[in-house]
Amino acid sequence: MSTDADTDTISTGPTDAEQVRTVLSRAASLSLTTTGRAFDLIGLHSVGTKGQITLHPHPDSPLAQEAAAAPMGILAALLEFTDIAPTPLRDRVRARVTASGRLAPAGDGALRLDTARVSLRTPAGAADVPLDEIALAEPDPLAAEEAAMLTHLADSHEELMTELLGLAGSRLPRGMIRSLPLALDRHGITLRCEYESGHCDLQLLFPALARDATDAGEQIRQLLTAPRSCAHQQQHQHSRP
Repeated sequence: MSTDADTDTISTGPTDAEQVRTVLSRAASLSLTTTGRAFDLIGLHSVGTKGQITLHPHPDSPLAQEAAAAPMGILAALLEFTDIAPTPLRDRVRARVTASGRLAPAGDGALRLDTARVSLRTPAGAADVPLDEIALAEPDPLAAEEAAMLTHLADSHEELMTELLGLAGSRLPRGMIRSLPLALDRHGITLRCEYESGHCDLQLLFPALARDATDAGEQIRQLLTAPRSCAHQQQHQHSRP
């Protein structure tokens, strides 16, 4: 369920293309499947300004050897990036981005993914995302600092979490056993409320889009000082009978 206070006049989250770019921008690892085998690559890829993905395998690695043995060095590939919440939630996977295409030589041993298809999967569902939209989109401006901000909030500001939950008033179901911050972007902050069986996510929308981490802190302060009737909220129910 969701509340409807002014949600028709304020953006409630990133587009699919923006979410793809955000996941790619902060991913430190990926899972790669080729025709020959599967790999887990940590710190061996880069993402260009238009979302282009390049792998940088070690010269003597099995992946480099497989690519060298492929016809013209071109290798069919499926890449999966998993976006995981930085706080210790029960279900920490927030999104998965899958990119398929062909790996081709890009100089100095690098392999460029000539992307054919990109899909985004979240708890809300799955969708293919047009490549031209991904090229034009930008990552969320808080992406690089989100993890540090959320873990600091969870570890050092229990009173702030209580105040943020208070913005939901009576809309939260009873029986909550704990809450933790789930996500933070320029649109707002999302809290995970866990129950004995299942959970629900409470999205608190900022009065204005946050430009950076400092501005996000100011937007949170404005949320807490604004009249309750002005708080924009979205509540999403998951896995609770």
